Amino acid sequence: MEDEEAAAVLKTVGRQIKMWREAAGMRQTELGTAIGYGEEMVSSVERGRRVPRPDFLDKADEVLGAGGKISAMKKDVEEARYPKKVRDLAKLEDEAVELGAYANHYVHGLLQTPDYTQALYTMRRPSYTEDEVDRHVSARIARQSVFERVPRPTLTFVQEEVTLLRPIGGKMVLREQLERLLEIGRLRHVEIQVMPTDRDDHAGMGGPIRLLKLRDGNTVAHEEGQTYNRLISDPREVQLLELRYGIIRAQALTPRESLALIEKALGET
Repeated sequence: MEDEEAAAVLKTVGRQIKMWREAAGMRQTELGTAIGYGEEMVSSVERGRRVPRPDFLDKADEVLGAGGKISAMKKDVEEARYPKKVRDLAKLEDEAVELGAYANHYVHGLLQTPDYTQALYTMRRPSYTEDEVDRHVSARIARQSVFERVPRPTLTFVQEEVTLLRPIGGKMVLREQLERLLEIGRLRHVEIQVMPTDRDDHAGMGGPIRLLKLRDGNTVAHEEGQTYNRLISDPREVQLLELRYGIIRAQALTPRESLALIEKALGET
């Protein structure tokens, strides 16, 4: 587990399931057979080492006669499923009235399709386990609820042109990703811009940028590198990043021109 809070939740849920199983006079293998999971999975869940899926909890609740008490833990388990850094970022995004992001190596996480996200985490080195990949993918896709939030936040993105061409996950995954960009880019509260590769003046050479203007009027930035991620709240640093992001947007294609370029890339894929 990546943090103590999530580990504590999973251990508590595991103990509850074990308590209900023993009260029902069932062995782990019997419970597993009854709910469609293996004995090893039941054992790992009870020890707090694996994150149970919602259907695991629902079926266990029904088989063990828990009257909804096990199913009621789904929300806590789902939150514990996500890495702490993702939970913290999601909370910030929920508080944001404006969000701006510049992405240079791949399509920004909030814009990704599940298959694109899956491909990114699968190619990571050193490799994640299947459970870790699934956990990270679920967390990233869950953050996309920001597009449906009411009142709608204002969301702006600048993508490097190369991110429209790099076939992460294969050509079909890229096609679906480009279609997703077009879909999101047509939302009234979203603007997607593309930074052409042939620009000879570029304010974003320092790397990705993510800015969040919160409901209280404060603006923070989030920075993520190869081995770290950090929240930036120092007004001087935030102001610098705001300046750079503004210049990047001015140097990029307009939203309308950008959608046309994405459509062209889709037609060539």
